[in-house]
Amino acid sequence: MAYGLLKGKRGIISGALDEKSIAWKVALKAKEEGATFTLTNAPIAMRMGAIKQLAEQCEAEIIPADATSTEDLENLFTKSQDVLGGKVDFVLHSIGMSPNIRKGKPYTDLNYDWYKQSVDISAMSFHKMMQTAYKLDAINEWGSIVALTYMAAQRTFSFYGDMADAKAALESIARSFGYHYGKFRNVRVNTVSQSPTPTTAGGGIGGFDRFYEFAEKMAPLGNATADQCADYVMTLFSDYTRMVTMQNLFHDGGFSMTGVSEELMEMLKM
Repeated sequence: MAYGLLKGKRGIISGALDEKSIAWKVALKAKEEGATFTLTNAPIAMRMGAIKQLAEQCEAEIIPADATSTEDLENLFTKSQDVLGGKVDFVLHSIGMSPNIRKGKPYTDLNYDWYKQSVDISAMSFHKMMQTAYKLDAINEWGSIVALTYMAAQRTFSFYGDMADAKAALESIARSFGYHYGKFRNVRVNTVSQSPTPTTAGGGIGGFDRFYEFAEKMAPLGNATADQCADYVMTLFSDYTRMVTMQNLFHDGGFSMTGVSEELMEMLKM
């Protein structure tokens, strides 16, 4: 059911790879709620995914951009304003990748060149995106910027590797830039820490299936789905959350606040 939360709003949604992607769900929800937007992803990711199909469904133009390139980001924000007919009201950063995790390097034996890539792609790209928008004054007053994160920035998960460090940097960037963007244009910046979600990217993490089941048993409400995350992001893009900024917002069915669940205690009796 649509509520018209984003009627008349314009935006940019990054990171939609396929139907499993949270960014894909966000795009469909944003369209349903009345927004117009452009879609963007790195050229290599676009070749791997099905973003053209999403663009057709959402009547959105695709503007390829490597989020680690300020030149590409300048083109993204400039062209988006031309396509959409004005400054944007919301931006989704759904970008993350670790070569160390993809290639099976443990946290105690990282390849540091790959580590730099993890931080550049997964965290520094968020700063680059906002700095570019800030300099171009590309976001309307009271606009909203949301990045997707994970609570491995606060707690240790052995399998999450250097992505945990990147997410910690991402959340710090949200707080720091959130202050400056708030003073500049009343633009708010938040991160959403989502439940383990069976996306294509998540599937690349070793032992994900077992951890998904663990989180499901731990969280009193169970794991939040990608569709539910998209619903939550709609509220953050809307005018109903104008005074929420610089926050890391847990959307995980209560997992982050639960010490141990009854279900897991019962399993330990076996």
